[in-house]
This record gives sequence, C-alpha cells and structure tokens, in this order.
Amino acid sequence: MNGQAVFLILIFAAVFAAGQGVFGLFTAANQKRLVNKRLKVAEKVEGVSALVMELRKQRGLNAEGRRGERLRWLSNMIVASGLTYEPRKWALMAVSAALAAGAAVAIVAKQPLVAIPVAVVVGLGGPLAVLKFKAAVREKAISAQLPQALDIVVRSLEAGHPVPTAVSLVGREMPDPLGTEFGMAADEISYGATLEQAVERMAERCQHADVDLFAATIRLQERAGGNLTGLLKLNANTVRERHKMRLKIKAASGEGRASAMILTAAPIITIAFVMLTSPHFYGDVINEPMVKWGLTGLATWLVIGNLVMRRMINMRI
Repeated sequence: MNGQAVFLILIFAAVFAAGQGVFGLFTAANQKRLVNKRLKVAEKVEGVSALVMELRKQRGLNAEGRRGERLRWLSNMIVASGLTYEPRKWALMAVSAALAAGAAVAIVAKQPLVAIPVAVVVGLGGPLAVLKFKAAVREKAISAQLPQALDIVVRSLEAGHPVPTAVSLVGREMPDPLGTEFGMAADEISYGATLEQAVERMAERCQHADVDLFAATIRLQERAGGNLTGLLKLNANTVRERHKMRLKIKAASGEGRASAMILTAAPIITIAFVMLTSPHFYGDVINEPMVKWGLTGLATWLVIGNLVMRRMINMRI
C-alpha cells in the first residue's frame, strides 16, 4: 500500500469520525430538548407549591389554575397553544412585525396610506395566526401521544401503583405536550387537589376531545367505581382508533387541501409578481371606479371560495 492510499484512508477516517461526532452532538441536543417543560421548570424552583404556581403563570392561568374570564376566546387560544405566556415580549414582537411589514409595503408600493392597514393586520392578526398554528400542532401531538400515555398508566396500575403515581410516571417519562400536562396534574394532586379535579383541569388546558374522554373515564370511575384498568384499556383503544381515522381522513382529503392551497396562492402570487415587475400595470388605473370594484369583487370571491373549500375538507370526528 503506497503513501497516497494511506493518506486517503486517514482522510476518510477523519471525516467519518467528525461526522459521527456531529451526529452525536445533534442527537444529544435533541434528547435534551425532548425533556418536557415541567421538568425544566422543576429544576429552577423549590417545592410543589412554587412549581404549580410557576407552571400556571407560564400557561396564562390564574392562581386557581383557571383561564381568565375577560377575552375568554383569547385566553383559550393562549392556553391551547402551550406557549410560555410572556405578554410584554409578545407585544414587542407584534409591534416590530407590524412596523416592518408597514415599512416594506410603503417602500415597495410607494403608498404610505396602504402601509397603515397592512401594519394593523400584521400586528393584530399575526399573533393570533401564530397562536392558532401552535394550538393545531399541539393538538396533533396530543392525539399521537395520548394512546402511549394511557398505556403507561395502565401498565403502572397493573404493577400495583396508585393512580396518582401512574399519572406522575407519565409526567416524568413523556415529552411535551402530554408530559407537562400529566406532570401538572400530578403536581396539583400533591398540592391538594383530588384526582378528578386535576384531570378535569388538564382537560381544560388541553382542549382536546380525546383528553375529555380520559377525564370522563376518571370521573366515572371516581363516582361509580369499577375496574379502572379495564376502562383505561378501552379508552386507549378508542383513542388509537380515532387517531387512525383522523389520519385516514387527512389522506383522503389531501388532494382537496392541495387544490385549495394552489387556488388560493395563485392569484395572490400573480398580483404580487405583477406589482413588483410592472408597478404601473395597476398603478395607472388603480383609482378608476371600475378597477376598484373589480378587484374588490375578485377578493370577495376568493374569500368565499376559501370558505367553501374549507368546509369541504375540514372533517372532524
């Protein structure tokens, strides 16, 4: 074997070792990231009471673990999103995004008056869109995680552990979002709440039909008695089948959703491209009444079409 071959082998070994090292770093970082939020908060506070209060504060809940009565719809979105409640930071980000969007429109379109409504829409609608998106992502994660969480509870009960211990086990072993939710339920039980109250509050935080079913199962067993392990096994099987049905519906409506996105994006992209490449195409006639009414009609039909397509593809079980 000549020197050049040895040199190439050493280079390959060095590159391979570097790749393994980078892969290991990313894997370790990913595993660390999977630790749920509650466990991270628990490392920074002392005592169950301080942990419960801090977790409630971060979720935008009051001291009793309830949502605010004012602007109830907004409070529901904040809790369902699972984001850490930081109103000052959110307000600063919303104002910054609004100013940036308004400045961009004013520079590109050269119409400062148009920038004002754009800034208002971005500043108010942007945060709501983010909350809604995060809530949808979290809802899908809950659907995927809940059968596994119920299986952990069932196995723990079969091993002879009490229900609060089984709930606490899920809070320690699972990542977010259910890891934190079950952990908060376990902390509330340690703080003095009953199992039924803790699970009911967890259902209110999750705002998910499958978690509501789990809470109803616990409530039924607490009031009427019975074999909780058997009920939870049936509950887990029901949740798993419902999740499979959701995936089948998503697959069946995939073509419709793709068509809806294309039909929605095509006119918007076309108008934006025309405005950027030929600003005078609409700019010279934008003040004509016929053009204004025509563009308004097109925008109206676009919105109506989107609503119709959404009703056609938005199937829930």
